[in-house]
Amino acid sequence: MRSALVFAAAGEIATGLALLILPSLVGRLLLGEELTGIAIPVARVAGIALIALGLACWPGPPRLGMLVYGAAVTLYLAYLGFTGISTGILLWPAVVLHALLTALLIREQALDKVNAR
Repeated sequence: MRSALVFAAAGEIATGLALLILPSLVGRLLLGEELTGIAIPVARVAGIALIALGLACWPGPPRLGMLVYGAAVTLYLAYLGFTGISTGILLWPAVVLHALLTALLIREQALDKVNAR
């Protein structure tokens, strides 16, 4: 059973990386059409989520998956905002929320390490 989980986690990480790097190609291979327009950043956020899911299911602390997701989505959404690619009304509140959640996860991780000593 453990090997099935690792295999599934590796598959999700690989799919997430593909969506992050080549979203149009993944769209064409999976759905028969290239992704365009707003589908590209949405696919990349989905890719980040799949990478985080894979890391959360990988042997080790599940918090790592949420930490990677929060940090990566914060950076990616901020990049979209700074470059003007996306400027929806909830973009910056989402960046701030993910940054705060990431900071809380980092703090929690640090406190767990201190308490373990």
